[in-house]
Amino acid sequence: MKLYHYSKCSTCRKAIKYLEAKGATYQPVDIVQTPPAQAELKRMLGYVDGEVKKLFNTAGEMYRELGLKDKVGAMKPAEAIRLLAQHGKLIKRPFLLADAGGAVGFKEAEWEALLG
Repeated sequence: MKLYHYSKCSTCRKAIKYLEAKGATYQPVDIVQTPPAQAELKRMLGYVDGEVKKLFNTAGEMYRELGLKDKVGAMKPAEAIRLLAQHGKLIKRPFLLADAGGAVGFKEAEWEALLG
């Protein structure tokens, strides 16, 4: 299982505490230094029912700076995936890829359902 996170993100820290409390084995990856690859982003897109906007950190500074609020809805999935793969700060985090699926953001009930 791979967890993309940002060390300054309080939600990411909660997710890490959750995984550690469950005794889960995971590979931590700094989402800013090493954003998910396009293949991983496409995989996650399938887990969020193809809704590209769910992959974006819509509350982030870079999202606002690039004026993506009005652009994301019109983007083709491939275009959005390329953009996200280049800029980890644009990706909603934490970003968890597990054998059985994936999750963006941290909602304990969703993670419990995914990880059991």
